[in-house]
Amino acid sequence: MRWRWRGVPLDVLLAASGISLDLLLSGKAPAWDAQPALSVALFAVLVGAPMGFVRHWPVPVVFYLSAFLVYTDQIGSFTSNSAQMLLCAALGAAAYRTEWPWTVLSVAAGALASAFNIADPGVALTSTAWMYSVGIALFPALLGAYLRRPAVRLEERTITPDVLLAAGGVAYAVLTTWTSWHAAPQPVWVTGLLAVTAGLSLGIARRLPGIVFLLQGLLLMAADTYLPQVVNTSMLLVFISIGVFAMRVASWMWTTVVYLAACLLGAMAVVEPGVETTPIRAVMLMAMVVTPVAIGRYIGARQEAQAAERLRARESARLAVAQVRADQLAERERIAREVHDIVAHHVGAMVLRAGAARYAAPDGPVADALADIRETGHQALQDLRGLLDLLRDPDRQPDLPADPADVVRESAERVAAAGLVVKLDVDPAAEQASLVARASAARIVQEGLTNVLKHAGPGTRVNVRLTPARTPGGLSVEVRNGPPPTVREPLPSSGQGLAGMRERVRALGGALTAGPDGEGGWLLSATLPGARGSAA
Repeated sequence: MRWRWRGVPLDVLLAASGISLDLLLSGKAPAWDAQPALSVALFAVLVGAPMGFVRHWPVPVVFYLSAFLVYTDQIGSFTSNSAQMLLCAALGAAAYRTEWPWTVLSVAAGALASAFNIADPGVALTSTAWMYSVGIALFPALLGAYLRRPAVRLEERTITPDVLLAAGGVAYAVLTTWTSWHAAPQPVWVTGLLAVTAGLSLGIARRLPGIVFLLQGLLLMAADTYLPQVVNTSMLLVFISIGVFAMRVASWMWTTVVYLAACLLGAMAVVEPGVETTPIRAVMLMAMVVTPVAIGRYIGARQEAQAAERLRARESARLAVAQVRADQLAERERIAREVHDIVAHHVGAMVLRAGAARYAAPDGPVADALADIRETGHQALQDLRGLLDLLRDPDRQPDLPADPADVVRESAERVAAAGLVVKLDVDPAAEQASLVARASAARIVQEGLTNVLKHAGPGTRVNVRLTPARTPGGLSVEVRNGPPPTVREPLPSSGQGLAGMRERVRALGGALTAGPDGEGGWLLSATLPGARGSAA
């Protein structure tokens, strides 16, 4: 189940976390032992509740916490430690969600407030203190700005594991160490901020496992030196970072390096001065460190296996689609073969009968018409065989088309022999058009003349014009016929010829119009652009 934090729940959780943090810190403060519980709760609400608005208005929250930090520091309130820690979190949110001018203003306000918190009353700020104050405000801002970059986004779209790691790390680090923060030589808020940082860093362990391991190792060494009470907590966080590293990094060499480094860190943190190092203790320490490595490698192997399974599933789906496509092509080939056999049988019979009638008929128009039928049938049979060969082998390159100019002249001669009065007007510049545009124009002329012969009949005057279009390499085609010489019965028409011409012209990015010309005739006009035709 995918978790999606939306709206109020996350804001309430942030506010509650801020309030709880201050209650944990203030409850341990000696200076607040004599204060009423209501005052402690009021300050906790004032410093923690604004975190419920940090996702939506991070910059105002930064300015509020900065002012509240200065105020609580001046009155000597222990809540200033909580305000300092929450201010760093708000600075990270401001850098993550806002543009750089607002981020710069937020960092300036946070650095100024931190300087007031660091400085003792009546003591001037030194350059070292200023650098420390700027660093406190600048580090979370840089981290927030870094996380907003697309380059650091994980391949996985869900952020649920990151949220769980960060939340669990913060909860564990704070709840197991907050009772010892007052025992450290540095201010309480510094110790608390380090604990929160150690827990939050687990949220980016999946994307930056090496950096998180180094950070946890440094914090472990610092805890061993300055706050031995929290060494166990730091050691567990180091173990978690080792497990995530082993899960995300497939290299056994780097995993071994991290394992040996973790063994050294464990030896420094666990073995106290004066304690004898025996082989049994060394083996136990190495076995303890190898446990998170084994768990991480196991989870990583499971994830790799799942990814490989998904890849195999996608490949199987692709192969299934390819098989379906092959079956469809085979079915199309079978249908094409059957269509070829049926049409070839009837056209062949028509050609044979036309040839026999041609030799039996005397010379004249009838003989010419029979010869034309015979030649047209032969051409139809050749075209059918060529299309069938192309369907059987889709990778086979089709034969080069005939010269479009020859196709136009042959079409005009053929319909002229059938009785149309054809006038060709071909601009010589039309030869500069692209081959695709000229071939399409030839097919449009061929279809247009056939339609005139079919619907207007012999004796009809037809004007065919081919001129260059406005676009380079394009053509303009016009087939205009006059009114029929005699009244003819309208013939049935399927409309497939005109629809096919429209599809051809539309595929090239052109336009085609067909309709009465207002003088009793018919006008077919098409514009074929040259750019798309050449690309096609």
